[in-house]
Amino acid sequence: MKVEIDRETCDFLCYAEKEIVEEVEDTCLQISLEDAQEIKSDAALGDIIHVEIKSKEFGRIATQNAKNVILQKIREEERSVIYNQYFEKEKDIVTGIVQRYMGKNISINLGKADGILNDSEQVKGEVFRPTERIKVYILEVKNTPKGPRILVSRTHPELVKRLFEAEVTEIKDGTVEIMSIAREAGSRTKMAVRSNNPNVDAVGACVGLNGARVNSIVEELRGEKIDIINWDENPGNLIQNALSPAKIVAVFADPDEKTAKVVVPDYQLSLAIGKEGQNARLAARLTGYKIDIKSETQAKDAPGFRYEDYMDEYDEYDEFDEYDGEYEEGDLQEYEEDGSGEDYEEAAPDRIE
Repeated sequence: MKVEIDRETCDFLCYAEKEIVEEVEDTCLQISLEDAQEIKSDAALGDIIHVEIKSKEFGRIATQNAKNVILQKIREEERSVIYNQYFEKEKDIVTGIVQRYMGKNISINLGKADGILNDSEQVKGEVFRPTERIKVYILEVKNTPKGPRILVSRTHPELVKRLFEAEVTEIKDGTVEIMSIAREAGSRTKMAVRSNNPNVDAVGACVGLNGARVNSIVEELRGEKIDIINWDENPGNLIQNALSPAKIVAVFADPDEKTAKVVVPDYQLSLAIGKEGQNARLAARLTGYKIDIKSETQAKDAPGFRYEDYMDEYDEYDEFDEYDGEYEEGDLQEYEEDGSGEDYEEAAPDRIE
């Protein structure tokens, strides 16, 4: 059965498409040649003929059923359109309005649909008020019988990346590229960038004049600190940059094993490790290296932390990068036990936040 509607006059015509056969087996899909020729004189076997259905003769029950089916199809199509619209925005950021708390979860109005901000995707300490506008990262869009289910996040590292892409023109046009991001939501983010144009400073482009660009993103993230460093293909230089603001004496990196041993001045050990190991942990995630950090005093008797341990390699390869290293979770135990993993914020100079 098909329906044709005149959108201007709202008149409609209902008809059934039936195949002309000699012997009718299914009256809903087939019609005999004699009956077809009464409707259309030149009808022939095998043709498809339109048989008008007089909808005004439908009974009350049939009319109600037709209405329900039509409404159902309209709702399904509306849900499909909304799903497709937000599925295209998956892995991107959108602006939403906080509606209400549902237990520990938050309902976010995204326009034509509502998103769910689960407790696990919320930044600890963030409190939202109804009608407040916030930016969220669309994690996943699921198609369900009740409509699209949209899961959003405020903790995903890609949220920071998308915010910089929207704020920094050089990133949007490809002049500056974000190579890696490590984030502990609500506390600190480290981001490595590089420039594809030698005349453009990648870090300066992201920071902006007087910190205008990065400060707008920090404000959106409710004061989360952001460290922006230069990306370097040399793992030693990259690790040195990632461990900033700590000063590095030497880095011994193994690109094959993805491990690095870092030597820092005695007075810089706590700064390199950071509060509860945060600085070293973020550096490890940023670079992908497992980093072991020791002070100069500790390194004197530790294998792998002295130049002498690598003299054979110097003779064989005749090249070594003095500044190579990085850190990862799990390497903090020895520092935590001796109390050296103190808060480095007090020792660190003021930086862009």
